[in-house]
Amino acid sequence: MTTALFWFRNDLRLYDNPALAKAIEENDQVLPIYILDDRYLKEDRWGFVRTAAFRLQFLLESLNDLKAYLREKGSDLLILRGIPEQILPQLAEAYQAKAIYASKEYTYEELKIEAALSAKVEVRFSHGATLYHPDDLSFAIQQLPDVFTQFRKRAEKYAAVRPLVATPDQIKSPDFSPKPVPTILELGFEPPVMDKRQVLPFKGGAMAAEARLEHYFWETDAVASYKETRNGLVGADYSTKFSPWLANGCISPRTIFHEVDAYEAEVKANSSTYWVKFELIWRDYFKFVAMKFGRNIFLKGGIQDKKVGSWQNMKVFEKWASGNTGDDFVDANMRELRETGFMSNRGRQNVASYLVHKMNLDWRMGAAWFESLLIDYDVTSNYGNWMYTAGVGNDPRDRVFNTQKQAGMYDGDGRYRNLWLRGKMNE
Repeated sequence: MTTALFWFRNDLRLYDNPALAKAIEENDQVLPIYILDDRYLKEDRWGFVRTAAFRLQFLLESLNDLKAYLREKGSDLLILRGIPEQILPQLAEAYQAKAIYASKEYTYEELKIEAALSAKVEVRFSHGATLYHPDDLSFAIQQLPDVFTQFRKRAEKYAAVRPLVATPDQIKSPDFSPKPVPTILELGFEPPVMDKRQVLPFKGGAMAAEARLEHYFWETDAVASYKETRNGLVGADYSTKFSPWLANGCISPRTIFHEVDAYEAEVKANSSTYWVKFELIWRDYFKFVAMKFGRNIFLKGGIQDKKVGSWQNMKVFEKWASGNTGDDFVDANMRELRETGFMSNRGRQNVASYLVHKMNLDWRMGAAWFESLLIDYDVTSNYGNWMYTAGVGNDPRDRVFNTQKQAGMYDGDGRYRNLWLRGKMNE
């Protein structure tokens, strides 16, 4: 009997999980493991908890969902807390596992962990987080175009999105003693209070992701008007809202892409259905940018190594973070983030521009604040977008937003600002 460990990371699903499928195919038994990494439950250099309550609650819900699915397949989930590159080799030895299987990550800290782990035990990685498999691109990663449009055109023309990987029928595991998913209180955090004004009662897990997919495509046909509504601010269906489940790997980008294909074949294809694919390609691009530039995406000068004259002032920053800048559009968005762990894409562009260009603060402070709070925090998308706004990333242009003009365009009746600044639900 050959045994392997499967290390779940940001791929908390059974469906379309290539790394898991490979582990099951190549071994008689697979032990599913998730490790709550202590480093992501502590404060960062700015003093922000890296995974604050909203993010953590969504993660724990996703783990409970994954655990239930694994039990349906005859297995379970071993959840531990600590440092993965220390714990996993010990488990591999204890279970005489021939290898550890995992989905590949692409950013500096995660790659350091992978290298430290691989130095101790055999690890077999598979790509499962991207829409396009890196091997299917028509160029090497180091030749990735520095402008998104060039990348998109080449990817659409020369690369294909791979078929989906089926959910395993059964997962045989060695004997082990699974424990319940820890509660947020047990991890030392206060449970977040859900605000009735939130756009959607987000719940972690593949089941909730599947329900959202069904709702957005087939129950409401909201996908058919996505391009026209995507800059909305209030309500559940102005945008797809898939991002929290994508960030935790509860659903794969390929699943959404192929769902668009199915909708286009059965109902209709238009600029809105294409735009969902377009956004998935943007998400891919930021992952490939991280692969190409490594640690530079976290540096002040970004991938351009540009000299930036911004400063760091926590007292000024706190006005932005708490939604007390005096700019009502910025403040409304920042309060929504603080109270729900979510903010619209239109809001994110405006508050980021305000921090960087109006307050002249270090963009990395804003990126770290988003990391702490956003339930859909994805390291490559977050830092890619912040670099973009700060003018130190890809395709640099003038990214200065006139926030009051933007408020007039996207919140002309003041409904959104009334909601988050004055608590008025119906105005």
